[in-house]
Amino acid sequence: MAAAGFNQSIGASQSLGHFNTSGLHQEFGKGSVRLISKAFEVDVGLSKRGCYNSRQRNLSIIRASTSQTSLIDIVSSPSHNKSNDSRKKSGEAALILIRHGESLWNEKNLFTGCVDVPLTKKGVEEAIEAGKRISNIPIDMIYTSALIRAQMTAMLAMTQHRRKKVPVIMHNESEQATAWSQIFSEDTKKQSIPVVADWRLNERMYGELQGLNKQETADRYGKEQVHEWRRSYDVPPPNGESLEMCAQRAVAYFKDQIEPQLLAGKNVMIAAHGNSLRSIIMYLDKLTSQEVISLELSTGIPMLYISKEGKFIRRGSPAGPAEAGVYAYTKKLALYRQKLDEMVH
Repeated sequence: MAAAGFNQSIGASQSLGHFNTSGLHQEFGKGSVRLISKAFEVDVGLSKRGCYNSRQRNLSIIRASTSQTSLIDIVSSPSHNKSNDSRKKSGEAALILIRHGESLWNEKNLFTGCVDVPLTKKGVEEAIEAGKRISNIPIDMIYTSALIRAQMTAMLAMTQHRRKKVPVIMHNESEQATAWSQIFSEDTKKQSIPVVADWRLNERMYGELQGLNKQETADRYGKEQVHEWRRSYDVPPPNGESLEMCAQRAVAYFKDQIEPQLLAGKNVMIAAHGNSLRSIIMYLDKLTSQEVISLELSTGIPMLYISKEGKFIRRGSPAGPAEAGVYAYTKKLALYRQKLDEMVH
């Protein structure tokens, strides 16, 4: 049952990467990912706790089927050619992290994990409010998980951005999907923002707890046991992922796909989940395993980091009284906002 839920979540993925048609097998600690031409097989090994497989799912490998410059070209990253020189040539860039708004299962107090459920009305409002808070921050790329609640949050947030660019989800489930989703207007491409969805940014897979009521589960197994499953770093729930295992895939994806974009000066927004974002923040802030388990992220509240010279500096949430401090920190952000103001007037 847990395996089916996990497979379903992977099936919704439109992962975009650097992989070529020769195939690739990559290890992530306890997890293993094997990628094959035109389809991929994902094997997430959970030691003796279980194994989950997804077959015949297409990875978003970028293939140019025409001579037209594709919007997807913007996303290609030098992830396998990272040299010291390329890292030193980094520009300043903004990194926005947003945990999705409240979901229907958050509202019902159910373990959600990789089950794909949408936002509540409150969650929609939280996503829109998050968009208002980042409406003056430049965004060139959007990364989200394969789950609808994160994708809804990203899309709703972008409706509030002052630049009015349109987020466009990259589709490459098949060669036909790639061909059919091409944009042939250069002007339209310039007014679009590529959105990359990938299962590695999914929420932690809660295994046999998915769909169970949290209070009833605590009554059944005891509060201490459930607290250990939810808040420990390396203890997974039955047939599920620990935070450590979630971090292995999420951080590996961030370092391989997202960080090169930031180092190249691209401004990035990530809309994802509590545990996948905690994992990335652990990497950005160099937190220990003990520090990250106490980290709490509110739904729909954006966090801003400045990436510069290979370092990440947290600026908090770009809202309210703190907003002036956010823009005072960097001339680049201040100039961007000035241009937005000039466009309006």
